[in-house]
This record gives sequence, structure tokens and C-alpha cells, in this order.
Amino acid sequence: MTKAYRIAIAGCGGMANTWVKYALSREDAEIVALVDLYPEHAQAMAARHGLSCATYTSVEQAIQESGANLVFDVTIPASHHAVATAAMSLGCDVMAEKPLAETIADCRDIIRVSDMTGRAHSVMQNRRFDARIRALRGMIENGTIGRPGYVGADFFLAPHFGGFRETMDSPLLLDMAIHTFDQARLILGADPVSVYCQEFNPAGSWYGGQAAAVCIFEMTDGSVFCYRGSWCAEGAPTSWEAQWRVNGEKGTIVWDGVGSPYAEVVVPDRKEGQFMRELTRVEVEAPPQEKPFHESCLDEMFGALKAGRRSETDCRDNLYSMAMVHGAIESSRTGRKIFISDLLA
Repeated sequence: MTKAYRIAIAGCGGMANTWVKYALSREDAEIVALVDLYPEHAQAMAARHGLSCATYTSVEQAIQESGANLVFDVTIPASHHAVATAAMSLGCDVMAEKPLAETIADCRDIIRVSDMTGRAHSVMQNRRFDARIRALRGMIENGTIGRPGYVGADFFLAPHFGGFRETMDSPLLLDMAIHTFDQARLILGADPVSVYCQEFNPAGSWYGGQAAAVCIFEMTDGSVFCYRGSWCAEGAPTSWEAQWRVNGEKGTIVWDGVGSPYAEVVVPDRKEGQFMRELTRVEVEAPPQEKPFHESCLDEMFGALKAGRRSETDCRDNLYSMAMVHGAIESSRTGRKIFISDLLA
């Protein structure tokens, strides 16, 4: 019996294992092709997971010969545009690892091809499916602190990756910051208007490029989002989910990126002559994380595909998270504030 989703997996590196395992867990899906520039990588992936499908070095050939109708793009960022546009032009929907593409021009062209072909394209933004950050967003939606005016995120870690990241010009912003930027958009329910950024490479850094950055974003809801981060900060590390502070009209939400968020809000009816208002603590227990972030994001992508709607991480939405990254890099390069509308014009 033919399954609803016939999947060609493009890119058979380490991350692809997560996508393969997910596909194998779905009763309505089957893997019909594995694609990699290096045939031995695709063959090793097939052997590792007991797959009998054919292997290819060309995504076009894989789609045409296997009858695939869905492509998982787990290739390197430089290949995302070519894989996505080829797949959609051949009648496939696409689910891709982040980033959407390497350049804003390529991101916009993926959207153009999606519009032209009517095929869906969604991006893996797994960290927005963290139950704890959803709980934080829920507090804002419920009006716990009133209208937000400021969001701050601190991200300080010291991973010794080796390899390509340590030779990139902007390793923090290009490879990691999009997660935090995308989370900020989710928390606020708002998009970026402008950004001012300074990148730098701190003392003791083992990166060749700028491994740290401070960014100030103006958002469409009138709030300001401030990002402070470093990928060479030894000692006192933050969570990989960053440490968050959201100031609103009636109080503040704090999340350390580990436990559940909580708020301190102003007690109504200020007493006469009171200099500092009394505060009360509001606890929120995040629900259990039933599935890992990747699986939760893929569930949303498939749910959207089945319902004929755009997914939460549809390429058109994800363009704004990408614009935050590229706007920050452009601001750092030029030393001036960058307006997102100019970047996307």
C-alpha cells in the first residue's frame, strides 16, 4: 500500500539521522530515496537504518525515479536554495533544516518558487517548540505583565566545535543566534523593524571570526529586544535556550532557560507615599515536554501539510527570523542601524 508521504532525504550527514528516525516512526510515510554528494554517505545511512531504498547523488534524479512527493532537506546551508527550488519545481513539498538559505535573496527566491508552484516549504526552528518558552508566551498572551516593552536575552557559552564554525566570519550570528531571534519573535508575537549591532571577538577567543555580539532590535509592537551573546565565554554558562527577562506594564517575567518561567507583578492599589511598589510572584508550571523539539516541529509541519495550511515555521514567516540575522550582520559591517524593510525590499 502506497503511503501518503513518499520522502526523499537530501543530505546524509549526522543530523539526518534524526529526520530518518522521525520518518520511520510515521505510519503514513516511507523513505523512498537517500541523496548525498558522496554515495558512500547515503549507502551508510541506508545500512544504519535498514533501508532498502535507492541512493542518489542528484535530488532531481531521486525525485523523478522514486516518485517522491516530499523532500527533507538536511544539506548544508549553501545547498538549501538549490535543493528547495528543484524539489518544489518537481512537485514536492519541502521540510528543511535551518537556515532557510544563506542569503536574503535566496530566501526570497524560495518563497517565490513556493508561491509559483503551490508547494509548501517549512523550516526547522525546533527551539520554539520548547514547552517552557510556550509557557512564557502564554503568560504574555494572558496579560500577566501587561504589554511588553523590553525583552532581553543573554546567551553565553563556550563550545569547542572545531571545524567550519571556527573559521566563519560571524559564527555566533550565522550559526546560532537565529534560534534566539526566532524565540523572541514567538515570545512577543512581533516582527523586527530595525537593528543596531556590534560584533567583536573577545580576548581568549579561539574563533577566527566575530564570536560575540550585542544587538538591539526595535519590534513591530513597539518593544525593544536586546540580545547579548558570546560563543567563547568560559565559565558561568547560560542555558542553550538563553536567559530571558521580559519587562511589561505591570511586571516582569524571568526565565533562566532551564526551569519554568515566573513573573513578579505589581500589587494593585499603590499605598500613599510608597516609593517602590509591592510585588507578588506568579508561578507557571510548564507542561511536560512530551516530544523532543525536532519531533514537535516536524509534527507541526506534517499537521499543516495535512490540513492544507501554512505551518508555524513556513518559509514566509521564517524570512523575518533570517532578516534579523542578516540585518544584524549588515549593521555590524556598516556601523549603522539597519531597517528590515530596506533589507527585504
